[in-house]
Amino acid sequence: MKYGKLILLFISACLAACSPQREKIQQPNVLFIAVDDLRPELGCYGQSHIISPNIDKLANSGMVFTNAYCNIPVCGASRASLLTGIRPTVNRFVDYNTWAQEDVPGAISLPALFKQNGYHTISNGKVFHHKDDLKDSWTEAPWNPAETSSYMNYQTKLNQDIFSDGKQRGFPYEAGEVADTAYFDGKIASKTIADLKRLKEEGKPFFVATGFLKPHLPFNAPKKYWDLYPEENIQLPNNYYPPQNAPKAAIHNFGELRSYYSIPKEGPVADSTALNLIRGYYACVSYVDVQIGRVLDALDELGLAENTIVVLWGDHGWQLGEHSIWCKHANFKTSLNAPLIIRAPGYNDQHRSKALVEFIDIYPTLCELSGLEKPKQLHGKSFVPLLENPDQAWKEKVYSRFIKGESIITDRYLYTEWINQQDSIYASMLYDHQTDPDENKNIVGANGIKDTVQSLHNQLHQHIETDRTYINESQQGG
Repeated sequence: MKYGKLILLFISACLAACSPQREKIQQPNVLFIAVDDLRPELGCYGQSHIISPNIDKLANSGMVFTNAYCNIPVCGASRASLLTGIRPTVNRFVDYNTWAQEDVPGAISLPALFKQNGYHTISNGKVFHHKDDLKDSWTEAPWNPAETSSYMNYQTKLNQDIFSDGKQRGFPYEAGEVADTAYFDGKIASKTIADLKRLKEEGKPFFVATGFLKPHLPFNAPKKYWDLYPEENIQLPNNYYPPQNAPKAAIHNFGELRSYYSIPKEGPVADSTALNLIRGYYACVSYVDVQIGRVLDALDELGLAENTIVVLWGDHGWQLGEHSIWCKHANFKTSLNAPLIIRAPGYNDQHRSKALVEFIDIYPTLCELSGLEKPKQLHGKSFVPLLENPDQAWKEKVYSRFIKGESIITDRYLYTEWINQQDSIYASMLYDHQTDPDENKNIVGANGIKDTVQSLHNQLHQHIETDRTYINESQQGG
């Protein structure tokens, strides 16, 4: 018996010695990188045609979440939800013009929590959709170059002339023969680097949020980034058509794009225009990748990387012609699935996780990694355990919504119902990602699928009802 105990003690000691030791960092810094309209079409997401070495480098030293979903596919609402950790509903965080301070007065924003805990908080570029939303979250006044000059940021004379009359925007893209810093994202990177240098000298723990504007429309980037993608290599998507049996409710008129010069008010865009849009989007991704690289290099050179959590996320996906539509604002995976990469001290192992996570999970995760008490308002779940073991069982479903469309996503299915004000379902769709990863055939009425549809319907409506009856403590803070 004595020898048995000794053997068990010896085995335990060996296991402890072999287990990775996670050093707990006191007051880790946070570099919080938001990228507007970035979809997971990146090298680190297996898309080898995209040149994104700096984001890929970050991914190689952290965790890439391949099944991260925004909770609503529109900028203002997605950011308000993520930064408060609160779900959108039919009456909360609804559209691009969302103000968190109006929808959830009293909620503690993510940067505000860090500020309350002794952090110096800075907002550069587009973080909240409105620069002054919950502005007390920041130690310094939020800064965004897009609000001090023309937000279109056109550099070519052609686009400037079209835009100058005030009646319409210019083309939805341009390739300016200019330096990186001529466009806003180059300026945002430079400001962030200067802030990091200053904060290093002052020795303050920091939460620096840097919101890059590209690849949001218009797809403006220096010509050298367009040159990375030869015109002859650009192709239309394989599913440049509506999914079979898709309801009309699923297909929108991409009004955001139609506000630009050369885009018709109705119907499809010309193939030549579509190819230019795709090429311009790719150019903008590579342009912003270089700006992100500048910031990450500065973090390394200043000796801050080892004590800094880095989070990179796109606020939602984007349609590049898939399903015949452009922009976001849809309940397809192309609009809902977005990049999420995190690198944290003590967890700098190269990992990928297929676990389902949603953007409301980011807030509680950063709380846990930083040792901060989570406010009661949070609706998400910290995914820190996934940083340790990315293959463990996790969420069985996540939820997203847009206007009247309510979606539930599992590891296999994406199911959506459109519900009117009388609580009647007037359209629905179901895609099986196991057999149809590009969502080309709506199978909601197919033979043999009735039980699956009923189960997803029940789970979705239980979720909706929970939101309706929830007495939202988030609006009281705490």
